[in-house]
Amino acid sequence: MTTVLPGSIVGVLGSGQLGRMFAIAARRMGYRVHTYSPDADTPTGQVADLEIQGAYEDLDAVEAFARNVKVVTFEFENVPFATTVAAEKHAPVRPAGSVLHTSQQRLREKGFLRNAGLPVANFFAVRTLADLEAGIRRVGLPCVLKTASFGYDGKGQSKIETIEQAADAWKSIAGHEAIVEAWVDFEKEVSVVAARGMDGSFAHWGVIENDHHHHILDISTAPAIVTPAVEKRAIELARTVLEQLQVVGVLCIEMFLTRRGELLINELAPRPHNSGHLTFDASVTSQFEQQLRAVCGLPLGSTELLHPAAMANLLGDLWSEGEPDWAAALSIPDVKLHLYGKIEPRRGRKMGHLTALAASSAEAREKVLEARRRLTRS
Repeated sequence: MTTVLPGSIVGVLGSGQLGRMFAIAARRMGYRVHTYSPDADTPTGQVADLEIQGAYEDLDAVEAFARNVKVVTFEFENVPFATTVAAEKHAPVRPAGSVLHTSQQRLREKGFLRNAGLPVANFFAVRTLADLEAGIRRVGLPCVLKTASFGYDGKGQSKIETIEQAADAWKSIAGHEAIVEAWVDFEKEVSVVAARGMDGSFAHWGVIENDHHHHILDISTAPAIVTPAVEKRAIELARTVLEQLQVVGVLCIEMFLTRRGELLINELAPRPHNSGHLTFDASVTSQFEQQLRAVCGLPLGSTELLHPAAMANLLGDLWSEGEPDWAAALSIPDVKLHLYGKIEPRRGRKMGHLTALAASSAEAREKVLEARRRLTRS
């Protein structure tokens, strides 16, 4: 396959903060970036050379977009599979649309993982209330009902603790196709962000530890505090996923570490991930530069962690009493600020993040939490 060299145009489907940081990495390396999404004045569009506004379902417009780029990637997994098929007529899409197709629908994703012999919580497909009741009997209580498609940050999920709650849970997702999963009693949530090149090379940033608040990622720290055996197993699982899917690009594997020391794969994200944002400041090669290298056919870069680091998300809630005190947070010298260029701060909306570097994961975590506290301290 031909290498896409600096100076070429890279196309991005989607236009959020992941695309923004990808575009920054790409422009630093001399590439030009075109972005396509239904929105205008977007985080990616503010950095890209060209922002094209159009519906993902407008396949003629998608084809026109792809004609003008050398390779297409995506920063948003809810791009329709048909969109990637249309783009593929004119430029290679990496990771392939088949990777997107598998990972954007929970039943397909969990089915792939189970068929590949990878560890997942027990699950059952749900298309009717009767299916849900049968699924609850199969996976046990408590359990969680999730919509099969278009769920993120806890949206479309409902915990079920008694069989009597089944009807209300089914009603809460408006009868959409769903999956019911056994509830996992986990010690911590971790992720492995990894990359695979066109030549099959593999690189990863180790195990990252994640804390969520109201189902939204809140804090990530690297390296995670886990045993060497858990670290080795997590990386083995990540490699297997990327190889089985034949990924060319970056993919994140989110996992539960159970109280018995076992790893269960929870979700896949076929693009750079929120938990890998800290690589932008803390690693020789960030997840965004690595995505560019992989999809363009360049050698993968070193993923060495230069410093232990922690990342804290900044949600729109922080603006509820006015502009945050950026100077106060940045008075801590080892803290870095990333804002995404989103105009309207809304409750629960990811507006940016802070990254702190330190001598240990624990110290970095405390530092980034203190920096975030200072944003609203009077």
